[in-house]
Amino acid sequence: MTDDALRARVRDLMPRAKADLTEMVACRSVHNPEQSPPAECEKMVDWLRKAFGDLGFADVEAHETSDGSKAVTGLLAGHDDAPTVLLYFHHDVQPPLGDDEWESPVWELTERDGRWYGRGTADCKGNVAMHLTALRALDGEIPLNIKIAGEGSEEQGTGGMENFVANNPEICAADVILVCDSGNFAVGRPSLTTTLRGMVNVVVTVETLSSAMHSGMFGGAAPDALAALIAMLSTLHDAQGNTTIAGLDNTATWPGVDYPIDAFRADANVLDGVDLLGSGRVSDMVWARPALTVLGIDCPSVLGSSAAIVPKSRARLNLRVPPGMDVNRAQDALIAQLTDVAPWNVRVSIEPEAAGAPFAGATSGLGYDTMVDAMKDVYAVDDVLLMGQGGSIPLCNVFADTFPDARDHAYRRRGATVSHTRAK
Repeated sequence: MTDDALRARVRDLMPRAKADLTEMVACRSVHNPEQSPPAECEKMVDWLRKAFGDLGFADVEAHETSDGSKAVTGLLAGHDDAPTVLLYFHHDVQPPLGDDEWESPVWELTERDGRWYGRGTADCKGNVAMHLTALRALDGEIPLNIKIAGEGSEEQGTGGMENFVANNPEICAADVILVCDSGNFAVGRPSLTTTLRGMVNVVVTVETLSSAMHSGMFGGAAPDALAALIAMLSTLHDAQGNTTIAGLDNTATWPGVDYPIDAFRADANVLDGVDLLGSGRVSDMVWARPALTVLGIDCPSVLGSSAAIVPKSRARLNLRVPPGMDVNRAQDALIAQLTDVAPWNVRVSIEPEAAGAPFAGATSGLGYDTMVDAMKDVYAVDDVLLMGQGGSIPLCNVFADTFPDARDHAYRRRGATVSHTRAK
């Protein structure tokens, strides 16, 4: 098939891609039974098995993993001596937070200003639609063995797929692994993500009283758990907004493409007049340095609050860990600081919730070179941007650790390359 014929076929398939995405977005596949019925995740799994089965994939199976989620795998066989490419995706989505936070229905694909909206359109069901469309466009002319590995709990970070890959290496073994769970640096700018930050989640609980007490009668001497928690959290950033955790370097710089301030402000929906955080460039702050975010706080809401001293409060914290920093040491440092700075001898308990190591991908070898050449050709450009990503995908490290022999031969024809590509 010629390049022009392939481009024409992709264009012709775009209505089918939109139909695929519409059906996938309608599946409320949040892997958390407290927020979405498990049947919605099952519906998504069934959809994937049929879609890839209809394309000729053999043995499209749903495997229950250690966290109860389903991993979807399958094989489209080529020649026996052909290289094998693994296409990774995840079919779960983030909780939508609330329908009132959306400008269009959460679970309906909606087009606005030339873009498609709905939970999962980009992260990561758009990835699935991309894989399906590309495979249909090739119409059987595929000189490779193609495997799929679809994760069902990536957004929860509960480790089901990581355990599955480690325990079933023969199912996912490949020469090149494509993790296409992100977007290009900008529209029309082909990009490869070469690093990912790791992450640590902890829940810190502060207790001071056995019950809430009247602030008029006891305030001023009785210790306030919420005030203590606020004081503890305030030590995690300096006046410029740099993350400040003792023992963790917050001065590293990103060696690749810069992230223009105006573009970042627009991408991040920063309000006019509000400063960006940190003493470095945007690319340093989001790709090369640790970043602490308070994900949630348990405390009385303003509406309905009373004149009472809070006896117990807790916060869920997320620490992004840059490449080169040990995730376990970062977790220990965070816990140590929260414990050390707690005022008034308050009772503090800290529960580690999740941890995933940072990742650095291969930037050489046949798989990498082929990807770069293809992206240059498709986008008609002379270069492909190499960039970082602030998000975390612990599975990338599992892939690299599970197939070390293949990675050691990255320059050979069947050498493995694990690449995290930006393809939305």
